[in-house]
Amino acid sequence: MTTARDIMTPDAECIGANESALLAAHKMAELGVGALPICGADERLKGVLTDRDIVVKVLAADKDPAEIKAGELAQGEAVTIGADDDASEILRTMSEHKVRRLPVIDGHTLVGMVAQADVARALPDPAVGDLVEALSVG
Repeated sequence: MTTARDIMTPDAECIGANESALLAAHKMAELGVGALPICGADERLKGVLTDRDIVVKVLAADKDPAEIKAGELAQGEAVTIGADDDASEILRTMSEHKVRRLPVIDGHTLVGMVAQADVARALPDPAVGDLVEALSVG
């Protein structure tokens, strides 16, 4: 059984909820990623910030990325996957919530991220095709 822990990118770096969208953009560029988990002062996951969030909610809205805090851009409760959840649960969760990236947690601790590309590399073609189709609709 393939689990989230097997296919995740480990050691995901957080952006602090009180850190700026500008710092988040720099961190994304430095790490070569399109999303960062948002963590609060309590080290708990508050959400996920994507490069698209920065473009649409900050830049296109004529807001100053140095002034907007990452935590202000978090939408509701973060959709996550447990480290020991199997691949079918990853597919179900991504499809149901129409997300391309999932923070992987072990208890309340962030241990990694699973992206659509990770799933594509790890699972058989038909399952990946179903996921891509589910995420592409609407």
